[in-house]
Amino acid sequence: MIAVVSAVAFSGVCEAQAGGGSSQPAGGQPSILDRLNAMIGGGKSAWSDAQIDTMQKLRDKAMASDYAYEELRHLTDNIGPRLSGSPQTQKAVEWVADEMRKLGAEVTLEKAKVPHWVRGAEAAELTEWPGQAAGTKQKIVLTALGGSVATPADGITAEVVVVNDWKTLRALPAGAVKGKILLFNHPFDKELAATGHGLDAYGQSVVYRGAGPIAAATAGAAAVLVRSAGGGDYRSPHTGMTAYAPGVAKIPAAAVTAEDAELLGTLAHEGRVTMHLTLTPQTLPDADSYNVIADWKGTAHPEQVVIVSGHLDSWDLGTGAIDDGAGVAVSMAALELMKEMGVRPKRTVRMIAWMSEEEGSEGAAQYLKDHAGEMANHAGAIESDLGADHPTGIFYAGKPELGQTLRPVAQVLEAIGAGSLVSAPETGEDIAGLTEKGVPSFAPIQDSRFYFNYHHTAADTFDKIDKKYLNENAAIMTVLAYALADE
Repeated sequence: MIAVVSAVAFSGVCEAQAGGGSSQPAGGQPSILDRLNAMIGGGKSAWSDAQIDTMQKLRDKAMASDYAYEELRHLTDNIGPRLSGSPQTQKAVEWVADEMRKLGAEVTLEKAKVPHWVRGAEAAELTEWPGQAAGTKQKIVLTALGGSVATPADGITAEVVVVNDWKTLRALPAGAVKGKILLFNHPFDKELAATGHGLDAYGQSVVYRGAGPIAAATAGAAAVLVRSAGGGDYRSPHTGMTAYAPGVAKIPAAAVTAEDAELLGTLAHEGRVTMHLTLTPQTLPDADSYNVIADWKGTAHPEQVVIVSGHLDSWDLGTGAIDDGAGVAVSMAALELMKEMGVRPKRTVRMIAWMSEEEGSEGAAQYLKDHAGEMANHAGAIESDLGADHPTGIFYAGKPELGQTLRPVAQVLEAIGAGSLVSAPETGEDIAGLTEKGVPSFAPIQDSRFYFNYHHTAADTFDKIDKKYLNENAAIMTVLAYALADE
């Protein structure tokens, strides 16, 4: 390829010298040389050499920094899980705000009403099954789904019916699950996740978590169980938000481990299986909480903003390191790195720690209301919410020419293996509304092969964080934010 490019370049120079200095064909279309130069060099850059140099320095500074790693350590180890409406969430809001004020950012806490659901006790055991030894029971490991209603305080005992999917449920005779506990035993596709398509595998499983209670209640079930939507088994259940529908009974809902889902499937195939299930969650009145907004003010157009963001809330089983403390930490790092290097871009870089993404994205919805008249001043929005594994580049949603425009930025990130640019319809749950309103939006392309092993489980803890990978994500966030803000 190098030889071909060199030959074409030499030919172009000769043609230019012979024809008066132009390599443009008579028809006005770019020559092969022009197209190759655009491909290799990114075409006419929106950034000067000095700005590219600043991007490179921000990248290198991010890779050598301890900031994101130590901030994330404190958020997860010292403050802990951050379910919406909890005391830990309020502590996290105050702590992030204080950390941003220390940098000299202009900090605002923007109020949002959020769900306040409390998990309570959760237990299950088999009371009858084929081959049972007299006087014995079998423990089933499960966890309530977010938003679930409770069983009676002393639980329920009912027969378990197991189906693999919607089609299997529809094929059952009328009344087959009435008054029973229905289990959706739909496996998470580990092979699909192992090829880098973790989000696709998750999407195939999570529909049962979301709509399972509606389908089960419609069929007359007394409670619903779903096989955990994740790849890490080790008898660790994956929680997450579920849904109810108006006019359909609300029934208790829980996720069981992959191993116990398999056990129930096997035993139910052999004969009658009954379970005693106890879930005691509470849904309290909505609570006041906050999006944390920290503005690193621009020098020329401070009213125009580029958002860097992650969501501050997390599920309560673990400490929310990969989902999504990491996204918050690398967003905080973008401001810290600019401060350390004395960088003030033309536009404002706005760090947002979103609230209540896990339970309905109420913080993001409130932001759209509060800033409805300012959409034209949003030059871009970035969200990191797929963990902290190695990133390979940038997802972008917006006009098709965005990819070509960003080539010089991608070339800066090639040094850390993150030079890919991939068009996507959306880039993050919290910034989806901004995308719909025409704001260009972005996200790191992260390795998703292992993310769903820990996602929404008790294993989402700080030890899963690789400092080098976390810094690579901080580098993407910072370089891209600076590029958009100083273009």
